[in-house]
Amino acid sequence: MLTPLKFHPRFFEKIWGGQKIKNLLHKDFGNLKNCGESWEISGLAGKSSTVAEGFPLAGNDLDELTEVYMGDLVGDKVYDKYGNDFPLLVKFIDAQEDLSVQVHPDDALAQRRYGTNGKTEMWYVLQADPGAGLYVGFRDGVEKADYLQAVADGTVDRLLQFYPVKAGDVFLIPGGTVHAIGKGVLLSEIQQSSDCTYRIFDWNRVDAAGQSRELHTAEAEDALHFGGPADCHRTYAPTLNQTVPVVRCPQFATNLLHFTQPLEKVYAGIDSMVVYVCVEGSACFVEEGKEYPLHTGEVLLMPALATEAKLLPLPECKLLETYLP
Repeated sequence: MLTPLKFHPRFFEKIWGGQKIKNLLHKDFGNLKNCGESWEISGLAGKSSTVAEGFPLAGNDLDELTEVYMGDLVGDKVYDKYGNDFPLLVKFIDAQEDLSVQVHPDDALAQRRYGTNGKTEMWYVLQADPGAGLYVGFRDGVEKADYLQAVADGTVDRLLQFYPVKAGDVFLIPGGTVHAIGKGVLLSEIQQSSDCTYRIFDWNRVDAAGQSRELHTAEAEDALHFGGPADCHRTYAPTLNQTVPVVRCPQFATNLLHFTQPLEKVYAGIDSMVVYVCVEGSACFVEEGKEYPLHTGEVLLMPALATEAKLLPLPECKLLETYLP
């Protein structure tokens, strides 16, 4: 029988990372100097998540579970489309310094080049230092010729749209959209299961040996979408004790649940696993009479086989709820 599952996070050292994943999300990433990413749920080959809690499956990898439980885990329609490839990747990202300016291929280009899905992602800002923000899309009027000249001049940053941000802000980044996470931002990222990134500008920085990181400007040239600022900032009306839609796209749907009283969730008709990311407070899931606590910085996978659950705030909680439409 499949029960709600928690996974061991995978931590990644990054030149731009910091300490917020430890200090604000209370995750022990050991001796890493600059932890930039915590991968919470991943089915990528070689980086598949291992079950931490979920009797009797603790110790099993997510890719193994997908192969064995198929539609019972991810949903029949999801399995028919993606097979044994778990379709989502869920992370926390801490940008102590600016991330590189990059772009991911959309589904059409990724299929042509690699025979895989592209990488559309969403960001939910958990915390932002004063003045911190996100770079998403080109400014109005920027065309391909402007971009190519900026690449040659090392001035790509001047072409980008900058958005100051605060906790609770949501952005959708479709494949093909130029973007970068600015320094001082801690966020939750939910994305298609892909690790394909084309780095096009790295703020002209070098490492201790004076070497700059590899750029992928040739690969990115046909991946980028031009034509003005992207419609990326998702506004929503926070409503206590209700399910509030924040992102809808072909690849996934995400809701925000901010609740101070018990919520009843019914999964009939979704035909998809549901991923919960706790972005503030704590809650307890009650499913089939058993309790599953979830705290800030933790992630829970509700298998598609589940029909309903009760969510109890402890005493208040904010969750991101994601499934495949």
